[in-house]
Amino acid sequence: MSMSNVDGRTLHPPTVDLRVEQQATLDRPRMKYTPMARFFFESMDFIYGKQLTMPKIKLIEILARIPYHAWEIKAYWRLTFGYHDEKIRREGLDLVKLGRLSQDNEFWHLIIAVEKIREDGIKESGFWFQFMPRVMALGYALFARLLATFNLKGAFLFNAMFEDHAEHEYAQFVKDHPELDQQPMKSDLVRQFGSHATWGDVFRHIGLDERFHRNESLREGGWVDQLAPYASLPAAVDAGPGIPLQAVGGSTRVKGDRFTGGTGTLLGPAGFAGPARPLRPA
Repeated sequence: MSMSNVDGRTLHPPTVDLRVEQQATLDRPRMKYTPMARFFFESMDFIYGKQLTMPKIKLIEILARIPYHAWEIKAYWRLTFGYHDEKIRREGLDLVKLGRLSQDNEFWHLIIAVEKIREDGIKESGFWFQFMPRVMALGYALFARLLATFNLKGAFLFNAMFEDHAEHEYAQFVKDHPELDQQPMKSDLVRQFGSHATWGDVFRHIGLDERFHRNESLREGGWVDQLAPYASLPAAVDAGPGIPLQAVGGSTRVKGDRFTGGTGTLLGPAGFAGPARPLRPA
């Protein structure tokens, strides 16, 4: 199994065991969701059913990249007026980099969902799965923009809950559909995301990506005590998705800090080079 790090296609060391990580997700309790987050999830369940299906996965991935775009807009708004301030400049560019990496990754998830829907020959209602997702995306974009503008820390928390929910949903989806492990992954397009033999591993990979986004959202908000580590890698070697291991060309990021300043590249097990992200000296 190969997981190359190109354009947000993967965010993890190549030695990670996807089955172990899936079970770790199932064993870990979900976050304590706020009333707003519960309303959001229950609204999707009411409209599209509680069970996760491929069309519902497509909806989730349409929505998933929206908050990161809102963060990027917020960051650039601050940079427009605060570019002369070194701290604002470093923090803003840091958030832009994280947002762009995350948007690219979430868009790959959407492409994969569309490919699986086509492969399975699933017929989608024009109203419920074409028109309604656009309406929901517009509403969510407005909500995300307002939240990022007036309460950026609250935006980080809401997104962490969204990603935590998605991570658990994907883990349960693969558990509920063991036939996915018997379905060979033949799409040349999806192979660019990772050379997985079956669709089961493709969706395990996506679920682990959601844990990365959950962790990074929590880290940006300062809730480092809630980060979920990798279960298939030694704690001394790797603390988990989105948790840096060592820095080259910069100081190791201190616990709870943002990626602000410096020019380091994060390294993981087996020589995995994570996305280059600036680091602020401790």
